[in-house]
Amino acid sequence: MLKGLSRSLSFRLLAIFVVLALMFVYGTFVALRWVYNSDEIRGLISGHLSLHVHYVREDIGSPPRIDRAIAITESVPVDIRILGPDIDWASDPDFPLLSRLDFGPSPKFSDDTDAWVDELQGLEFAVQGKHRFLLMHQDDYDIVISTPRIADVSTGPDLITIIVSLGLIYLMIGYAAVNWLFKPIGAIRTGAAHIGRGNFDHRIRNIRHDQLGDLATDINKLANDVQRMLDAKRALLLGISHELRTPLSRMRLLLEFLDKDEDREALRPEIAEMEKIVASLLEAEQLSDRHVALNRSRVELKTLVETLIDDFFDRDRHRIHRVSGLDGIEANLDDARISLLLKNLVSNALRYVPESRGRVEISAEIDGGELVMRVHDNGPGISSEQAAHIGEPFYRGDPSRTRDTGGTGLGLYLATLVAEAHGGSLRLANPDEEGACFECRMPLGFDIKP
Repeated sequence: MLKGLSRSLSFRLLAIFVVLALMFVYGTFVALRWVYNSDEIRGLISGHLSLHVHYVREDIGSPPRIDRAIAITESVPVDIRILGPDIDWASDPDFPLLSRLDFGPSPKFSDDTDAWVDELQGLEFAVQGKHRFLLMHQDDYDIVISTPRIADVSTGPDLITIIVSLGLIYLMIGYAAVNWLFKPIGAIRTGAAHIGRGNFDHRIRNIRHDQLGDLATDINKLANDVQRMLDAKRALLLGISHELRTPLSRMRLLLEFLDKDEDREALRPEIAEMEKIVASLLEAEQLSDRHVALNRSRVELKTLVETLIDDFFDRDRHRIHRVSGLDGIEANLDDARISLLLKNLVSNALRYVPESRGRVEISAEIDGGELVMRVHDNGPGISSEQAAHIGEPFYRGDPSRTRDTGGTGLGLYLATLVAEAHGGSLRLANPDEEGACFECRMPLGFDIKP
């Protein structure tokens, strides 16, 4: 939850507002304190309070007069208690005894710079419940003033509760406002995810007229532009590939009428290679579309591998070994595309293993909900630098390789596209080691059979 909040722009903006508000309150408090002390307002207030206490003492008199104390309680919302050698009187019978009040100096009335009022001499203070008591000495008498009146009981919340409650309410209102402000981000992320998966027909709806709305509009325009560019690229590639097939067919036909056998045999692999490139480009273009329709069915992997070897690698059967892990494994796959993937991996492996002692192993297993297929050979292996380019079209790790050993550079590219079309991946499992081990992982569409 905390990780999610830390990534939320709404939460970050709200946190900035809260920090700025606290800084403003603190700065205001410091400024008021500075003005309060520098402009002698503190001394003025302290003088008025001292004068007020003096007036109360003079008004009550010495010895204290009860009638004057009663007049004060009738004009001011306070209660008074007077204790002395010959008197113990209180304006309210519930006025607490002095022995139950803990009198002492108040931090609010001090000569310290942090105090708001200078210390008032001869006064002590106490607090009980929501009542505050002031004790002043008048000769041999103690005069205690309570504010508010003893009978006055506050039924509403105190100031701190009100401030905290308002702060929380404002915080929730601020969060709701910020959350509304950034609400389009969720729709923008969802739309960008659809477009990123190749769904270029998707459009972000309910666009607001603000900067986030402008961003959504730009993303929609980007989807249109990318769709047009991909369509143009696809049309160009398909057009070129189809146009090449006609002259290649004519070349193959004319090849048969050549008089010299050596010329015929020299040109035959060149034409076959060009046809292979055209076929690979067409297949790659179909697989590069993220919405390619796979003809999935329940495929028994061992049968698929056996058929693949019979159709394409009969002469190299002695160099291909099938591990027993293939037995009984079934998966929901496009068998034609998976055959193409394995065919390219096995062809790539056979190209680099020795003719006499070369060994290519095909194995498979179920790891959780994934089918894992591996093609491992005992060839020279592939470096990490070359492994980083696996899956790139027309990439050949050694530019000096001949046609007999180098291929077109499309085999691993097609294999990668097949794996990705099935929702999986293809990688080199052992870079910088002897022998190359290509590992293909893809999810299963149903429960496996052990």
